[in-house]
Amino acid sequence: MKSAQIGSVSSPTCIAISLAATFLVTACAGNAGEETDAAINENGVENGPESAAVMRDPLPGERRFASLAQLTFEGENAEAYYSSDGQRLIFQRRHAGEYECDQIFTIGVEGGEPTLVSTGLGRTTCSYFFPDDSRIVYSSTHHVAPECPPPPDMRRGYVWPLYDFDIYTANPDGSDVQPIFSSPGYDAEATLAPDGSRIVFTSTRDGDLDIYTMNPDGSDVRQLTNEPGYDGGPFFSPDGTKIVYRARYPESEEELADYQALLADGLVRPGVLDIYVMDVDGSNRVRLTDNEAANFAPFFHPSGEKVIFASNLHEDDPRSRNFDLFLVNLDGTGLEQVTFSGDFESFPMFSPDGRYLVFGSNRHGSHLGNTNIFIAEWIDDLP
Repeated sequence: MKSAQIGSVSSPTCIAISLAATFLVTACAGNAGEETDAAINENGVENGPESAAVMRDPLPGERRFASLAQLTFEGENAEAYYSSDGQRLIFQRRHAGEYECDQIFTIGVEGGEPTLVSTGLGRTTCSYFFPDDSRIVYSSTHHVAPECPPPPDMRRGYVWPLYDFDIYTANPDGSDVQPIFSSPGYDAEATLAPDGSRIVFTSTRDGDLDIYTMNPDGSDVRQLTNEPGYDGGPFFSPDGTKIVYRARYPESEEELADYQALLADGLVRPGVLDIYVMDVDGSNRVRLTDNEAANFAPFFHPSGEKVIFASNLHEDDPRSRNFDLFLVNLDGTGLEQVTFSGDFESFPMFSPDGRYLVFGSNRHGSHLGNTNIFIAEWIDDLP
């Protein structure tokens, strides 16, 4: 079985947790491509301060990128998702001297200083804007304790902890924090339907890692998956009729026993993961990948006819941390590699107008484990 170390020691989040150094490949400060001191905004490219976005050259083979800009430069920054107006990103961040573990921040698409919008307490993960940008949603452990939860015991191998996250909403500035879903154990990975009618999320509320939907106020909870195994990282399609997610279903009694024993202790062992699509009621499940690799962080292409995701499928070493972005059709055909950095790349999301792609990457890292947010101008129709 091909497995891979695709996360740090935080949690499965929206998929791969907080991205500490153990998650990442060797980050090279001098990656290929020349940089220019420039900021990007709606008027094009212009000079800006050091904290503004810096333009980077796309790498050879990255034919989908017309341009590329780096928005963050220090710490571990990941899982950045667009506001509905396309002007802001919400993401999780950990940086020495700020907070001991991940907190939720927002930043403009031109770059600049990130703004804290979570409480600064506990550990947070999996943030998202409501479709009208009136609220944000994220998960946090601050109801358990103000301190960071302890890391898992790695004597059981490489595992992710399933921290006692609850799901909260707040105003975009972080005020008016309101709990909307709580159960004993892990409740996280919440994202919203394009029309704002439903939230999809992952929970252990019924004894397994399954996917659920609920109303934005936490009512009318419906379970979508129920096969023993690890389901998570769900996102709605642009028309709201489908959900894409990652999953691993044990294929032997031994694997099932290991999974269930770890789950009972609030742990899960990552390794092989595949990408699936299902209807919003949980029916018509289709498996898009079957390559014995770690495939995760899926998101729909604006057409709704493809999915972009992260994978180490091109690596022979099962422990490789070289993750790139790939496109695939909804029937599993037409696989296309999008990034070629030789570093870790993941957490892709298209802008609301489909013109840009935001993702997290180790490219141009200032130090080992430095993960940053990049925005690429997307070329949809290739010559």
